[in-house]
Amino acid sequence: MIPKNIKYEENNAFISFDSKNSGLVFDDSSHAKYPIRYYNVINGEGAEIKKDHSYYGFCYEGFTNFRNETDPPFNLMSGQAFSMQGPFELTPSTSKIMLIEVLHTKGIYPETNYKAMTVVCGGLEKEGRLKYIDGCTDSLLIPPVKMGDPCFNHLSFPKNIDQTQHTHPSHRIGIVAKGQGRCITPFGILPLVKGMIFVIKEWDKKTYNKGLDGKDYPNGQHSFETTDEGMDVVAFHPDSDFGATDINHPMINRTLVKNEKGELVSASEIESIRTK
Repeated sequence: MIPKNIKYEENNAFISFDSKNSGLVFDDSSHAKYPIRYYNVINGEGAEIKKDHSYYGFCYEGFTNFRNETDPPFNLMSGQAFSMQGPFELTPSTSKIMLIEVLHTKGIYPETNYKAMTVVCGGLEKEGRLKYIDGCTDSLLIPPVKMGDPCFNHLSFPKNIDQTQHTHPSHRIGIVAKGQGRCITPFGILPLVKGMIFVIKEWDKKTYNKGLDGKDYPNGQHSFETTDEGMDVVAFHPDSDFGATDINHPMINRTLVKNEKGELVSASEIESIRTK
């Protein structure tokens, strides 16, 4: 759901929002698996930080600080990202923040026992540390602590990128942090400009819509394009298929214990001693 006071452009793949006003941008809190709300916070105004919710934020202009009940204040500058459980307070200041609110008492999150860790990171590097597709690179700004958790990503698009058309299995919320480009979809083309908040629609593996050419395309099909200027995008994913599990993480994998044969093996292989 999009609030009535928010200006936006939309097709069957993509929604772009005018980020001039503070407040709720998109309400997806009724989603069966990923209940989430997206906010634009300007000068500390635009979102009520709640208990039993987790938050991911990206400061795309200015400087601010925030504090929770237990830690000293955290500074947040333009180009930096953070995650934290509510409640906490954002100091009124000259700043603009894209804020994602995850309702971790609903959807898949109680099942995975998800709650955000307190992390502050950034700024954005010149390119991502991981190779992506078609010349693009990606960095995990805030990786999933456990497999299935949300993650926050920096996507780097050099000049003259023409991405392969693709879809995603869950919504993506993002912002153009630097530069410009275009979102190419079978349903129309939308511009990408600095400071623009957007949503890429999920494909549920069954929903198709007619493109401008009259053919059927998966909901959410899109690609990003740049020409004579590169572009940096920060994107939130509400889920992941990557990360540590209780029997596959660096601490347990690199703990060596003698097995019944007297051999030193990873503690992950000996079920009887693993924490229940």
